[in-house]
Amino acid sequence: MTLLSFLLLLLIAAICGAIGQALAGYSIGGCLISIVVGFIGALIGMWLARQFGLPEFFVVNVGGEAFPVIWSIIGSALLSLVVGLVSRRRRVV
Repeated sequence: MTLLSFLLLLLIAAICGAIGQALAGYSIGGCLISIVVGFIGALIGMWLARQFGLPEFFVVNVGGEAFPVIWSIIGSALLSLVVGLVSRRRRVV
């Protein structure tokens, strides 16, 4: 894998992570966190797809590495939603 393909993979992960956070309605952090959320979201999404026997949708191959875009967005949204619900401060009225 070349440096350019690695940077392109990071960009795709950041976009997927940002879309997932926007769908969940909760932003965990900035650009670097979006990259991490995108990669973790891809792992979560692919795990869920395998558990339910679902196919891979819209897989992007970059430098010989496959990145599942749709499952990354779904996994990122789920991760952001869970983190948002757990870490949200509760007001005492």
